[in-house]
Amino acid sequence: MTYSTALAHQTGTANVTDIGRKLETARTQVEKRFLDGGSVLLAVMDVLNSLLASLDNVTRTLDAGAANDTTADLLATVSNLSDLPRLESLRQTNLAILSSSGAGLRTHVADMQETMRYLQTFAVTVKITGAGISEFAGFAEEILDRIRSGTGEVNNFAGQLNALEKELKVAQTFGSGIAQRYEQTVPAVAGALQRDAQTITAHRKKLGEIAKQVGLLARGVQSKVATTLSALQIGDITRQRIEHVQSTLTILDEFLDSDEGRTLDRDAQSRLQNLVHHLAAAQMVDMIENFQRDSRSVVETIASFSHDTQDILNLRAEMQSEDDANGGNFMRALEESVSAAHAIVKQVETASQQANQVSQSTTATAANLLKGIENIRAVKMDIHYMALNTNLRCSRMGEEGRSINVVTAELRFFAAKLDESADAIVNGLAGFEEAATAIAASDNTGGPGLAGRLSAAVGNIRGAADAMEAELAVLSEHGREVASKIGVSISKLDFQNDLGEILATCADDLCDLAGDAMPDVPDLGDVLGGLGPRIFKLYTMAQERTVHQAIIPVGTVVAAPVAAANDDELFADALF
Repeated sequence: MTYSTALAHQTGTANVTDIGRKLETARTQVEKRFLDGGSVLLAVMDVLNSLLASLDNVTRTLDAGAANDTTADLLATVSNLSDLPRLESLRQTNLAILSSSGAGLRTHVADMQETMRYLQTFAVTVKITGAGISEFAGFAEEILDRIRSGTGEVNNFAGQLNALEKELKVAQTFGSGIAQRYEQTVPAVAGALQRDAQTITAHRKKLGEIAKQVGLLARGVQSKVATTLSALQIGDITRQRIEHVQSTLTILDEFLDSDEGRTLDRDAQSRLQNLVHHLAAAQMVDMIENFQRDSRSVVETIASFSHDTQDILNLRAEMQSEDDANGGNFMRALEESVSAAHAIVKQVETASQQANQVSQSTTATAANLLKGIENIRAVKMDIHYMALNTNLRCSRMGEEGRSINVVTAELRFFAAKLDESADAIVNGLAGFEEAATAIAASDNTGGPGLAGRLSAAVGNIRGAADAMEAELAVLSEHGREVASKIGVSISKLDFQNDLGEILATCADDLCDLAGDAMPDVPDLGDVLGGLGPRIFKLYTMAQERTVHQAIIPVGTVVAAPVAAANDDELFADALF
């Protein structure tokens, strides 16, 4: 016979059966609802972990952008760009110095050309004058050859200087136009790039601040979820206490069906049964009070998720809009500024190439002039000694050689002038080469590499912006998922709504079954001495034992042996 059939003899089948069914329903519902609630909270914890991992990625991306220091690169490039007007002015000054040095050299080369023409005239005169004298015929032709050779060297100088002059004029004309455009455009472009760099820094800082706020909120929710997970043990406690009530009634049923129970008269059985019902009812009432208190705390904590989640969503939206608006705007503005800067840099590169070409041509011309000067000096020495030998021969010839002697003296005189012009050219070459070196030096500090640095800086910034956009997209998705999961958890973790009513009904039914008056059981000490410890042994929680001792006379329990608490019981005592 079950305890429900036994109770049927005393109180009516419907009530006992109904209570048993409700207790089982309550136990099942508590177990299911709290397991579901735990699963929901674990799912919330997972998405919170994903959100925090995404935030860490955002922070790392921001830190990487700062570590790459793309804005510093851009600002350095702006500094180079801002220096272009000064550098172009310096280049123009050096080109003017070079032009002036070249003009001085051209004057000396022109003097040498004039001298060579005189020499050639006198050599022809020697040839004509000495036409009737056989020993001078070969001399005149030989000296003409040497003069023609020297004339070729001098004309070659003049050609190189003329070519250099044309390059200089092109470079100066182009550079003069660039210098004017620099004054008009560079300050505005450099200012725009600097503002863009500052915008990037401010944008990164703003995103970093928002990410920190989201992280603080998310970790706060994470802590609340962990606390709620811990508080969900109220579900396991409630389930166990329902089971203990069920077991208590089962033990009563088994006792009444035992030989010892059947020895009791109906009045004793009824009083014993009523006492146990009071115990079961007291346990249910105490359990419900604890359940209501603890589940209310859980519900309140979960309800606070909603506010936190909305704050996370708002901040996530702010990060997204901050990146969509400012991110897109500063990239577009940056690209426009860089395009304008690139146009200037192309002009810089053209001017640099021309200046570099002039510098190289100048260096080559100077080297050729030095080499050619030695050749001119050799021609001059040949003419000098050939004319001197002719003078000596003419002196021995008397009147016949007088006219030739006069002409060769002129050859020696003008040949000596070649040395003067050569010395002047050699002296002028020092300033000529210095001007070329200055052009090369100013060119090295200007435009070359500027376009590459601009492109690299913008490439790095765009890469950081793309990475940030991707991370924010992931963050946005995780933010929505957190909100969704928490929304579900709020609806599923309102334990008081359904479970509270079920548990309260069970308690009410047990209280009704037990009645208001406590039975008088002084004559049932021996029975309770055996039954009480069996029931008492069920309890794993200190609160249950307290309730038990308040219902069943203490002496009967103390007199009975109590099983030693196992590890679980000791752990439960520490908790409760």
